[in-house]
Amino acid sequence: MTRRSLLQIALPALGVAALLSGCTSTPAVTTTTPRSSTPAPTSATPAGAGDITTGLALPWSIVFIGDTALVNERDTGRILEVNATGSTREVGVLPGVVPGGEAGLLGLAVDAEDRLYAYSTGEDGNRIQRIGLTGEPGSYGLGDVATIFDGIPSGRYHNGGRIGFGPDGMLYAGVGDAGARERAQDLDSLNGKILRLTPDGDIPSDNPFPDSPVFSYGHRNVQGLAWAADGTMFASEFGQDTWDELNIIEAGGNYGWPGVEGVGDESDGYTDPVQQWTPAEASPSGIAIAGDTVYIANLRGETLRAVPVADPSARTDYLVGEYGRLRTVSVAPDGRLWLLTNNTNGRVDPRPGDDRIVSIEVPG
Repeated sequence: MTRRSLLQIALPALGVAALLSGCTSTPAVTTTTPRSSTPAPTSATPAGAGDITTGLALPWSIVFIGDTALVNERDTGRILEVNATGSTREVGVLPGVVPGGEAGLLGLAVDAEDRLYAYSTGEDGNRIQRIGLTGEPGSYGLGDVATIFDGIPSGRYHNGGRIGFGPDGMLYAGVGDAGARERAQDLDSLNGKILRLTPDGDIPSDNPFPDSPVFSYGHRNVQGLAWAADGTMFASEFGQDTWDELNIIEAGGNYGWPGVEGVGDESDGYTDPVQQWTPAEASPSGIAIAGDTVYIANLRGETLRAVPVADPSARTDYLVGEYGRLRTVSVAPDGRLWLLTNNTNGRVDPRPGDDRIVSIEVPG
């Protein structure tokens, strides 16, 4: 089993993006649980927690263009504009979105030129599109929509869907196995992979497999992507019945699914997760890095989990059960964390005001 240090597996990058950070005087209660399924015995409530807006329908992703947040709803296909006071207006509905199960309008991303991208399910599978915006902040509308990459087989479940730009300027996409687990080990399939593309949807010449968009493989359902200041790439991944994972992603790495779930036998030759949890305490979706900490939004675990970049075997849990299912976390321009709840999907009883965006100060 390969076990690599953070220094050995820093993602090659053309440059390193500056990451927003913040801190408060709220004490952090930390437990060190290397590769453990034991829940953190304590949690903390960060300072300044409060609603930005409420009444959303299955929101999935948050991105920022300047001080303006854009939020999407999975099943309606709507993209909404949210300002700092919580005022919300519809930018438009992405054409051709086909929801169903875990499919629909999923991840959003913004490139260095403030261009908007979306990963969604259409009639012919999952695709990545670049979306033009008209108008100005406060009056954005949807402009031209260009499909830059398609042909990703979709399914009712395990569509992945998280996209993000790395410090190298490339577009990364987490793609689920779409319920066909054997595809994750097939390098000729796009499923069960993390893809790496240029902003125009082309294949970079320095990808690990020639003429292939595949960056890493052996994944079940990646829904969180983030980069530390040194370029190290983290990804959260849903397991099946035994272990959910936090991985450090290396170009060309094989992360084991379906041969292994979580940490495997040393003879397997797969890359181990740096931390694993039972699905009941995790079900990790979106992640973000603020300062020197990875923040993980958990659905079934109903917690915001903090993992130090320098010691990814440690963890601190925040907001346990306070807001229900957490779909994603993003760093706002003022350094605060914005969280999306996901309580309107029929799996739990919604709370008054759900779904919502919650803003907190960065812990610790």
